[in-house]
Formats: sequence, C-alpha cells, structure tokens
Amino acid sequence: MKLRAPMPELAGATEWLNGELTKEQLIGEKPTLIHFWSVSCHLCKEAMPNVNKFRDDYKDELNVIAVHMPRSEDDLDLELIKKVAAEHEISQPIFVDSEHKLTDSFENQYVPAYYVFDKDGNLRHFQAGGGGMKMLEKRVNRVLDEMNKED
Repeated sequence: MKLRAPMPELAGATEWLNGELTKEQLIGEKPTLIHFWSVSCHLCKEAMPNVNKFRDDYKDELNVIAVHMPRSEDDLDLELIKKVAAEHEISQPIFVDSEHKLTDSFENQYVPAYYVFDKDGNLRHFQAGGGGMKMLEKRVNRVLDEMNKED
C-alpha cells in the first residue's frame, strides 16, 4: 500500500470483537491507527503494552483498530483470539481477518504492522516490526499537528 493511498473498506471480517466500525465512521473527525497482529506472533505480544499505552494516551485524538491476521491454521481459533486479546488488554475493536480479505486490501505481509491514516483517510505512515513506537508516535503527532493547523 502506497503513502497517500485511501484507507480500504473494512470489509470481509469473519468476526468483530469489541465493537464493529466502518471506514465511513473513521474518516472525517480524527486520524486512525490500524495495527495488524496475530496470536502466534511473539513480537506482537511484546509490543501490545506499548500499543495499549498509545491507544490510551491518544484516546481523544486518534481512532485505534486492531486487525487479527492469522499466520497458520492454529491462528484461526476464535476462542484463542479472544483469550489472547483479553490477556493483552486489547479493548479497541478487533477485525478478525481469518480469510485475509483486509490483509490483502492493505497488501500487508507483516505482524506487527502499523498503518496511520489522516482524518481524511489517506495513508500517512506505515511500519512493521516490534520496535519503533517512538517513530510511530512522531508520525501520529505530525498528522495531529497538521490537523490542528487546519482548524
């Protein structure tokens, strides 16, 4: 997915956990962070406290959505997804992408992976891997600063 590309429709979920959202609900008011993770991904679990802190610190300024991207047959177990989500305090909406429909729309191959969209729904930042929360925070703050200048 290229920078400035529009956010794909949030379609094709096999299940939504913690509430369901549409692209239309996310665009217009504030930027959105969409992060891909998987129950079998050790790095995802290590990064989750940072993602949660980020979600909580920016709760008034940023939409946060999790996408569960299975990497194997074992990752398709919905009860396991719910259990791991609860253990890691993932309270934001979770798009369960067992058929890789959203994963394919994003052309995403990585977990964890982070996509930051501006309030107009255009991709402004992408990164993959366990580290880099400082870079993610810088990018989100840049998008927020640009938005505040427009007001």
